[in-house]
Amino acid sequence: QVQLVESGGGLVQAGGSLRLSCAASTGIFSDNVVSWYRQAPGKQREWVATLTTGGNTKYANSVKGRFTISRDNTKNTVYLQMNSLKPEDTAVYYCKVLLLWGRGTQVTVSS
Repeated sequence: QVQLVESGGGLVQAGGSLRLSCAASTGIFSDNVVSWYRQAPGKQREWVATLTTGGNTKYANSVKGRFTISRDNTKNTVYLQMNSLKPEDTAVYYCKVLLLWGRGTQVTVSS
């Protein structure tokens, strides 16, 4: 069974950067659309970004211009580069491909 493992979260000051990684146990990312989602405390999980197999990207308005989703097929890994972080970006971040979800990685942005 394919497993997704997110990493790279942590505590960062507002204005800082983090790069999240989502590693898959197989090459599932190369042939499928992959997305990042996040869930803040007390809120519903929300979509953040999507990367298509053709390399097209889409972003939620709240992160557009600050976050970048990318993929390294040789490493079976998808990334989310997050710049100019804001306290409202604090959440658990999850990657998703097909119906598979990782367990998430916590991002905390202090003001």
